[in-house]
Amino acid sequence: MLTNLKTQLQEPAVRELLEYSIFPDPDLLEQVVGEYERSEELELYGYEEQGELVGIVGFTVSDRNEMEIKHLAVHPDARGRGYGRGQILELLALKKPARIVTETDEEAVNFYRNIGFTVIGLGEKYPGIERYRCEYEAEIDE
Repeated sequence: MLTNLKTQLQEPAVRELLEYSIFPDPDLLEQVVGEYERSEELELYGYEEQGELVGIVGFTVSDRNEMEIKHLAVHPDARGRGYGRGQILELLALKKPARIVTETDEEAVNFYRNIGFTVIGLGEKYPGIERYRCEYEAEIDE
């Protein structure tokens, strides 16, 4: 089940998972945590299993009801068990976005492709690092 983590940004388990979703750099982690603390638009939710935080997902939702996933991570010990997919499905149910978009690297692109996202190559945005835009059109029940 997803729970709001905005008040728990200084918790070690939250910071550890957030760090998995960014380039491992202590200064960058502090910058990202600060952005979540200051921004009302940025939301951060955690996914728990048996009382343990196993995943996080950070996102914004635009005025056009488009959700942009900024950060998504599952603890390495819990990967491959459907927690990432579960977070996306719960977000769809909770926030009901018309569409979800994210940008990712080659390591995560198959995860998004396998759960129904369309993947578009963006080329090398950073030297030697290929980036991808992933898009999902949600079916909204009226």
